[in-house]
Parts: sequence; C-alpha cells; structure tokens
Amino acid sequence: MTANTLPLSHPDRTDTGFRPLKAWRHFRKLIADKEDTEQVFHIIDALRDNRFARSVEAFFATAQGRKLLAERPYLPDLLDDHDRLKTLPEGTVGRVYVDFMEREGLTAQGLVDESMKFREKKPRFEDKMELFSDRLRDTHDLSHILTGYGRDALGEQCVLAFSYSQTPSWGTLFIAWAGAREMRKGLGRRYPVYAAVREGQRNGRAALHIAHQDIEALLAEPIDAARQRLGIAEPTVYHQVHAMMRADGIDPYDLLGTQAAEVSVQPEFAKAA
Repeated sequence: MTANTLPLSHPDRTDTGFRPLKAWRHFRKLIADKEDTEQVFHIIDALRDNRFARSVEAFFATAQGRKLLAERPYLPDLLDDHDRLKTLPEGTVGRVYVDFMEREGLTAQGLVDESMKFREKKPRFEDKMELFSDRLRDTHDLSHILTGYGRDALGEQCVLAFSYSQTPSWGTLFIAWAGAREMRKGLGRRYPVYAAVREGQRNGRAALHIAHQDIEALLAEPIDAARQRLGIAEPTVYHQVHAMMRADGIDPYDLLGTQAAEVSVQPEFAKAA
C-alpha cells in the first residue's frame, strides 16, 4: 500500500468501546508492577476516543508527517544506535538520551516488545493510526529527558499528563491522575503531587509537539536549546516534591515500593490529610 492510499483508519479497525472497568483492572496490574508496560497499552486502548484520530490527522498534515508516510523509518533503529549517538557532543539531546537509557537499562526496542505483547491479542493495521501510535510509543523516553521528568512514580504521571496535553487520550490522562491518587493515598497531602501533575498538563499544552519533530535533527540539538525551541518549561513543582521527599528521608524512586507503606504523616499535617 502506497503512502497516498494509506487510510486514516483501516476498514477492519473496530471501535472496542469505552471500557473504564477494563482500564481499572489493567491499572491495578500496572500499580503492582510499574515495569509491566504492557498494561499501559491495554488502558489506552480501553479508553480511546475520537480525539486520537484528530491528532493523527493533524500530524500527517505536517511536513514531518508527510515525510514519515513517504519513508516509513523504524525509529528504534535510530534511537538504539548508542554508538552513533555517543559521537554527538556532550549536552546534546542524543547524548543525554543515551545516558538516560543506559542508566535505566532501557532500549527503544524493549518498549516495542512490550507493546507487541498487547498486539498479540489485537491485530495490527496498515493505517495512519498505527503509524502515529508507534511514533508516540517510540518517542516516550525522549519525552522524559526533554521534559525533565524521571522514571520515578511521580515523573511517570507527570510525563503522561504532559503527553495528554500534546495528544489527548483519556487513557494517558487516567493513568496520570489515578497514579497520582495512589501516591497521595500512601503519602497524604503534605506533598503537592496533584499540583505537579497539573503542571505537567500545562507544560504539555504550551509546548510544541515532541512527536511531530524531526527526531534525527532533534537528537543533535543541545538539550537546553531544544527545550527553549519547543517551549518546554521547567517542571518546578515536580522538583519541589522531590526536594521535600528527600528532606523527609523518602526516596522518590521507591514511592510504590516498600517505603510507601512505612511513610506516616507527621502530626502537624494530620489535619490537612
């Protein structure tokens, strides 16, 4: 099928309906194991609405969208070529990305493999919806380093809130806010978790779309210049929450682990909780 004939939505693609209970079941599995990324794809699928199709149309109306249709590059090949990316100057998006991925033990192909677990249960379609879904998946970890949100529990909720504002989807918004609710249940109201997620939404709304960028050119940009060009604001509330937690002896990267059960709200905050 040529680029010119590729449909927005394949005729065999069916709307599976809005299924919040199914989304909730998969969210509980995600909370039990935050590395079980397959559950994210189930949640997004269970809460998909027609706004996604409008986002797909908007992307393919751009120069980058038309280029993707014509060339069909496999983005993980570029993102996982760490040797090549390490030849970029220090401080570029590509170098920061490699450091992040290697530190976290991640690969772009690994996220593809997680999505394929979901795809084993659902067919893939030759349409623009599929192409854009793949692009959002493949640029997720780039969004982490560009926005400044880590892979801690709060960072994941905030980057999803940012992504929601860029490409509206009830699934990403649901995970962002349900995850924030789980955090506040364990930690109480001392930490402005909800404010951090709201800030992520605002920052995403104000910025240019990360998934719409020429990714190869973006990787070569100095990261500070890229953030300025894209209009990505500093996540100040997120950093404030991290500073408060560390001051209280809490590791922000263990909020859904053993520490959450051990954290108690101090007496002076009991009324607020």
